[in-house]
Amino acid sequence: MKTILVLHTGGTISMSKEADGNVALNTMNPLLDQEKLLEGKVNLIVEEIFNIPSPHMTLERMLELKQRIQKAYDEAIDGVVITHGTDTLEETAYFLDITLEHKIPIVLTGAMRSSNEIGTDGLYNFISAVFTACSEESYGKGVLVVMNDEIHTARYVTKTHTTNVATFRTPTFGPIGMIAKEKTFFASEVPPQEVCDIQTVAGNVYVIKAYAGMDGSLFELVDNDQTAGIVIEALGAGNLPPETLPALKKILARNIPVVLVSRCSNGIAEDIYDYEGGGVNLKKMGIIFSRGINGPKARIRLIVGLNSGKSMEELNAFLSE
Repeated sequence: MKTILVLHTGGTISMSKEADGNVALNTMNPLLDQEKLLEGKVNLIVEEIFNIPSPHMTLERMLELKQRIQKAYDEAIDGVVITHGTDTLEETAYFLDITLEHKIPIVLTGAMRSSNEIGTDGLYNFISAVFTACSEESYGKGVLVVMNDEIHTARYVTKTHTTNVATFRTPTFGPIGMIAKEKTFFASEVPPQEVCDIQTVAGNVYVIKAYAGMDGSLFELVDNDQTAGIVIEALGAGNLPPETLPALKKILARNIPVVLVSRCSNGIAEDIYDYEGGGVNLKKMGIIFSRGINGPKARIRLIVGLNSGKSMEELNAFLSE
């Protein structure tokens, strides 16, 4: 029988709907007394590490999760399941994916409907996540996200709908597997990536979204000694209005790393267009193109890279991976 460490962090999966229709935190997570459903199948070790809404998640709390999981590597633990609010679930999953050695399966799950709503999905997703963490096929695939019968990689999954139970999707690449009747079925492999065992999450990295008619004023606001890096969600394949360039050149001259992703939900950022503000020009300026991940994940990747002591050249390779 497999032993799974369950780390509850809060979120909708742990909340209840009140008489006035609002969804609020419970003093006790309703999943804490659901071990009997898996009795005789899985041995659960359950800890409530946090009880917070997911907008309250911070990099410092993600680091606490990482450190707790690293301790589990020295315990008789076969896998880890983390329950999490969905708003920032993909960010926590990605942080763990690039800071932890993939020794045992690590699976995150959550819910779009609170524990006492009609059609609640939390308990079902939780049980699916537990069996995914038990699966021998889950080894070596990095951190996984299990929601609505689908298995996604932390690297590419994102929340795509505000309320739909099928909100978690992997644009461009799709899920890597599914779970049915307590069994996992994987359709594709996960390419390896560099892991950075960081101990700090210091540094201010900002995400700025590009738009038509944008000038350099937002970049001028963050052009200071407190800024450790900038991530730009650029237009299309990776382009910016030309009016942003003077401010960006000043930031790059200060050796502040600037990372570019596309604001599109599908596709990857590429240096295709050779005009003022086009991707070819931006890459020549020294802007780093990060392919396949979104702005919040690129921010996490940059912070992890900075806290691992990487040089500018190493950061470029790490962010472009």
